[in-house]
Amino acid sequence: MTKVKRGIYDFLRGSFLTDESAFKNWRIIIFVVMLMLIMIYSSHSAETKVFEISELNKRKRELRSEYVDTGTILMRMKMESSIREKAIERGLKPSETPPKKIIVTIKD
Repeated sequence: MTKVKRGIYDFLRGSFLTDESAFKNWRIIIFVVMLMLIMIYSSHSAETKVFEISELNKRKRELRSEYVDTGTILMRMKMESSIREKAIERGLKPSETPPKKIIVTIKD
């Protein structure tokens, strides 16, 4: 068996984990596995935050449209014509005589 074939065969059998330098290999393998777990955790965490940001943006757009709709309704309610209509419904009518200015003078 050639050296390359023997090396591949030993690798597939896992002899690199059981020979005399296995302690060094195990430390590297454990380190790599820990790095992979940290990477998986951080990617899941980032994905969760992306979903949360998406939901918050959606909620923000809904609240913004509700704000605009409410502002529009308020502007319509504040218009003189709508106030005049509501006053007429309650039996009020505009004054036929113009208001008079009252001037108060104080003498010392």
